[in-house]
Amino acid sequence: MLTQHYHQAFLVYVSSNIILSILAASLCAFLAPAAAGSGIPEVKAYLNGVDAQAILAPSTLFVKIFGSIFGVAAGFVVGKEGPMVHTGACVANFLGQGGSKKYRLTWKWLRHFKNDRDRRDLVTSGAAAGVAAAFRAPVGGVLFALEEAASWWRSALLWRTFFTTAVVAVVLRGFIQLCHGGKCGLFGEGGLIMFDVNSAHPAYSTPDLLVVIFLGVIGGLFGSLYNYLVDKVLRTYSIINERGPIFKVLLVMLVSFLTSCCSFGLPWLSKCIPCPPHLGDECPTIKRSGQYKNFQCPPNHYNDLASLFFTTNDDAIRNLFIAGSNKRFQFGSLVIFFVAIYFLGIITYGIAIPSGLFIPVILAGASYGRLVGSIVESFTVLDVGLFALLGAASFLGGTMRMTVSLCVILLELTNNLLMLPLVMLVLLISKSVADCFNKGVYDQIVEMKGLPYMEAHAEPYMRQLIASDVVSGPLFTFCGIEKVGNIVHTLKVTRHHGFPVIDEPPLTDAPELCGLVLRSHLLVLLKHRTFTKQRGMTGSSIMRKFKARDFAKPGSGKGINLEDLDISEDEMEMYVDLHPITNGSPFTVLETMSLAKAAVLFRELGLRHLLVVPKTPARPPIVGILTRHDFMPAHVLGLYPHLDPHK
Repeated sequence: MLTQHYHQAFLVYVSSNIILSILAASLCAFLAPAAAGSGIPEVKAYLNGVDAQAILAPSTLFVKIFGSIFGVAAGFVVGKEGPMVHTGACVANFLGQGGSKKYRLTWKWLRHFKNDRDRRDLVTSGAAAGVAAAFRAPVGGVLFALEEAASWWRSALLWRTFFTTAVVAVVLRGFIQLCHGGKCGLFGEGGLIMFDVNSAHPAYSTPDLLVVIFLGVIGGLFGSLYNYLVDKVLRTYSIINERGPIFKVLLVMLVSFLTSCCSFGLPWLSKCIPCPPHLGDECPTIKRSGQYKNFQCPPNHYNDLASLFFTTNDDAIRNLFIAGSNKRFQFGSLVIFFVAIYFLGIITYGIAIPSGLFIPVILAGASYGRLVGSIVESFTVLDVGLFALLGAASFLGGTMRMTVSLCVILLELTNNLLMLPLVMLVLLISKSVADCFNKGVYDQIVEMKGLPYMEAHAEPYMRQLIASDVVSGPLFTFCGIEKVGNIVHTLKVTRHHGFPVIDEPPLTDAPELCGLVLRSHLLVLLKHRTFTKQRGMTGSSIMRKFKARDFAKPGSGKGINLEDLDISEDEMEMYVDLHPITNGSPFTVLETMSLAKAAVLFRELGLRHLLVVPKTPARPPIVGILTRHDFMPAHVLGLYPHLDPHK
């Protein structure tokens, strides 16, 4: 560029970006497909009770870290913040399952966390730590976990997440001090405050409030449109990605080429601007990171569009948040940048690389916020840099539909508490406007991926149904003392994880519900071959052979497989006593209970199985089992298509 060999510069730039994008895509496509995307929807679903395959596996953690590095370095319009949340959750899950036997990283003291509640708490703290590390916003991380990630919250979890994010802040501060003076490249620029906008005093009057309200409305409209287009693009990409890993890599290369063409070509549309005299050697910035890129301009001039495209995402945001007295952007440059970032962000999210949504949304919002600020600059006292901050807040509220956590994150990012009332106002307005059109972006992605996420409230039409209306069959049950062959056959022909256990004569006078037994516990019994030739109660002798940790929840990929159990024909005819491993007090509801009540009970108690029992005696002791799938709108409306989804 300095010697005006522009074609060669373009080839080097495109080649570098495509090589880095191939590295990121290859890791995702071949090693850990679950690492693609931001990971926040998957973490949110996990904390709701959906244990999807490999979303928190060690391989996903590895690919998330290095794929995110390559993806951001390749110049994609993506952020590292979403992947940081997923990374924190993966680390927490790794500790919560006691390490990894596969990679020979295990610690005995971690086995105390091998239960669902503690593991869920650890993953929640990990997600909060990811936000705190990405934005250097410890309080914002706690509020993000509370508002967006966690489905169940309690007071103990509050101080645990707060302690986690406090440790993150201390460690970050230590590394920033260690890397002071550019020892670690660009890390630590700006200290813990990433985008300091304190130089502009936020005085405002009634006309300014009208402009802020207008920004909130615009943010809601742009945000809902953004979510709609992201949903359509993701559905299109899923068709391409289903064709195999090679097509995933080719799609990433295509988007990388398009992004490189835009970021290299669009600055040519911008006119050169003379450097402010008081900046001295800071303008233009050549061969170093900075806010005044020379690009193709003559000496002592800078290209404002190149200053936004040819820099790190953090520096681009600093550029947009900077006070109007320190930097001037042309009206056309802001329009071009907004349109480019808006649509590049849409087509980039969904390709096979780790990609966050926060940074593209903040960039697009800040650009149209500064655009509005430059239009109304003549009759407002608010600085254009503060309008950029409000624009970013409005677009974040319109896409992600969060309020409290986003407000605190933005205030921690910018170190300007005086902007609190305006940020609160713009977030509430943008969220309210966008909610009229569609759901938040993470909720849409959870729904599109088919993850059975349960909302905190029951759907209105569920009040018209009772529990027995949605119970699906056939129902598989076991006797209290069951033949081994029957257990093996049932486990082979079903994928159920829970089975009712019924005691029958001569153990009882009439058939009665004994409880619920889990598939994983049955496999432990089968593996240790605790069988008897005679049908009898042998519970006490069975339990002497086991310890509690034998029935602990296995880590990712470490469970017992039925195919690995070599059970002989003679053993198939033997019996096993299921009473010792049966949950004798499962949650039950009457078959006549309202489905809406059953859904709230299921969700609030964090259940996996809810047994439906008959209202009258002289019937089989169980009607069926309700699982998460039975409460999903698609299942219920599929059974009763005449129901109105909104009534």
